Amino acid sequence: MKDSASRRGAVAVVLVGVFASSLDVLIVNIAFPDLERSFPSASLTNLSWVLSAYAITFAALLMPGGRWADQSGRKRAYLTGLALFTVASACCAAAPTLGVLVAARVLQGLGAALMMPSSLGLLLALFPSERRGTAIGLWTAVSGSGAALAPPIGGLLVQLDWRWAFLVNIPLGVVAWFVGVRTLPEVRERSRSVPDVLGILVLAATVAALVAAIVQGPDWGWGGPRVLGLIAVGLLGGAFTVRRAFRHPAPVIEPAILRIRVVALGNLATLLFFAGFGAMISASTLFLTGMWDHSVLRGALEVAPGPVVATVCAVPASLLATRYGVRVVGMCGGAVFAAGGVWWAVVTDGTPDYAASFLPGSVIGGIGVGLMLPCLSTAATLSLPPERFATGTAMNTMCRQVGSALGVAVVAAVLDARPGVSGYHTAFLIMAACGVAGGLALLAIGAERGRIPANGTALSAPATGRTV
Repeated sequence: MKDSASRRGAVAVVLVGVFASSLDVLIVNIAFPDLERSFPSASLTNLSWVLSAYAITFAALLMPGGRWADQSGRKRAYLTGLALFTVASACCAAAPTLGVLVAARVLQGLGAALMMPSSLGLLLALFPSERRGTAIGLWTAVSGSGAALAPPIGGLLVQLDWRWAFLVNIPLGVVAWFVGVRTLPEVRERSRSVPDVLGILVLAATVAALVAAIVQGPDWGWGGPRVLGLIAVGLLGGAFTVRRAFRHPAPVIEPAILRIRVVALGNLATLLFFAGFGAMISASTLFLTGMWDHSVLRGALEVAPGPVVATVCAVPASLLATRYGVRVVGMCGGAVFAAGGVWWAVVTDGTPDYAASFLPGSVIGGIGVGLMLPCLSTAATLSLPPERFATGTAMNTMCRQVGSALGVAVVAAVLDARPGVSGYHTAFLIMAACGVAGGLALLAIGAERGRIPANGTALSAPATGRTV
């Protein structure tokens, strides 16, 4: 174990990358009006790719990035991703044209897809086994707060210029890279095998097609040929990936991982809950700026209490999950999150009253997020052997991204059909339903516990249900 100062530096390096890669999924959304002014000749569809390019690339390359990190070394993967992300941020900030900006966002997504899968495995290696609950709590608190704090941070930065949303990554990335070279431990899979290159390419294309269909559906039309074509590509690619998983000796998605009940249900719960999370972030921000006509900066700051509460609650919630089990704490978190959505659906109306109607729902929802996030990460990864942590983290993060994209797309469709207060109330109820569904998926884990050893063979063992 490294000395205390070196270990703290290594932990900080990992958390910086986790926060930045989560933040950049949504931070540009708040800068959209400024982008329109900077590129006045660009159509709204072309501008939307500044937002979509990162999300699609990030989601599509998570699983390949996780497999590469497990096999080639998590330190190498993390630092490579951090370097790419930092360079891409500089390119985004200096982009003279919209095409350069979109290309740089793709490179950013590639860097993030290398950082995120390796980050949890590196973090767990820096903590003794009895403190893994704290490590997971830190990871989930930082990754969740990165996504949730994107609107207020973006709102503050774009007051200077939209380019500051990218410039802020550069000094953090440079310092973190140099510290990481000196302090991060190298962790890799003990037995290497030839990767399934074709499977990796097909899976990346499959996820990219599905996420692109979800993200662009509101603009392109859900029944349009482009969206239907992307969905068809995704379905065919998914069928090929499943078939390949059972035939290739080293598939990108190992069936043994998904045979573990805890892992499978943990990823299902993540997909469902983050659909509600995406609905919450988009609907609440649009409600404040659209229905109540608050400024972008004011609306961004008004959503901040929820993410702050979630960050504060995440580490204690992880310790509670270690003691009482993810199914109990996760179900409570899903129910509390849902209560926040129901509060907004019942109490808010067209008359602005932030303190009495919006703020309580934000705090209640934030508590639910803080309770839920560590349970999702624990369920989806901790039953795996250490040499599969990067792959498991990649799968869980991919479910987060796909779920968030689904939630945002559903809210966009609802508000397009019903732009008034009733539409927002429906969006808040969708948020609540997804929270309950995610909690029920964790509750379904029961007392079963599974683990796969290094050779990929699934094992199941009884457990008390108190730890996962």
